[in-house]
Amino acid sequence: MGRGRNLIYFVVTLLVMILALVLMIALFFDLFEKKPKDPHEGQVYLYDGKDWIWMTPLEGVPVNPLTAEQFAAEGPVRYLGTDYDVLRGIDVSEHQWEIDWAQVARSGVDFACVRLGRRGYTEGGLFEDPWFERNMSGATANGLKTGVYFFSQAVNVAEAIEEANFVLERIAPYKISAPVVYDWETVADEQARTTELSAETRTDCAVAFCETIRRAGYTPCVYFNRDMGYYGYDLRRLTDYMFWFTLPESRFPNFYYACSMWQYSFTEEIPGVSGSADMNLWFLPRPKAESAQQGSA
Repeated sequence: MGRGRNLIYFVVTLLVMILALVLMIALFFDLFEKKPKDPHEGQVYLYDGKDWIWMTPLEGVPVNPLTAEQFAAEGPVRYLGTDYDVLRGIDVSEHQWEIDWAQVARSGVDFACVRLGRRGYTEGGLFEDPWFERNMSGATANGLKTGVYFFSQAVNVAEAIEEANFVLERIAPYKISAPVVYDWETVADEQARTTELSAETRTDCAVAFCETIRRAGYTPCVYFNRDMGYYGYDLRRLTDYMFWFTLPESRFPNFYYACSMWQYSFTEEIPGVSGSADMNLWFLPRPKAESAQQGSA
């Protein structure tokens, strides 16, 4: 009897040891084969203008399809792809003084975005650009597509709507064939009334301005640089409007999200403009069939 019990005990112990060994081997291979979780899964690595960062893309905001390979590597900035018709444009204000718009048109400029006015950043008054009417009349008379931009310093929705109505009143006499742009920029002055504005409030203001413009029958647009685009707005709330992205002296619009217009230079020399000029490309999507035909030509 003693030997029988000992045999049974030995067999049970052996089975337990074998089972434990099998479990240990299975666990070892499971840990060996299982890759550690990527802490940046679902993120993109990009340069935000100050540093390289991991960013979680905003849901619902279209990604920029334009790449460096689609632009000329040297010489004048040129789009070489086939997905867009590209218009070349100038944006101007009182800082350019007198402009010979006939020369501008002959130089190959297709459109002009004219500063209509601005809001002061200390007391918040509204001011029309002193060259607005002359620039609009000159650009239109010489066959350029024309749009306008307003330099905003709105701190709430009421002020943004006030700015939009200020714009609408002044563009009524003109044929507007390019966007009406909301241009809110950070002012590096301790007296600026806008220094503590949150991204949420700034986005509220952009929506209020653009909706007022759209209801009046015009095409609204929001202008921003890389820092403002990544951190200063909630772009998810602005996808109903055109984006105008500024990144001067670059070879392509290096921004993660899609933009319809790109301000590529602050220093281009254009006939008819004294001094340097701000220059832009406006990307107009071609129909898919046309893009395919041109790509295979």
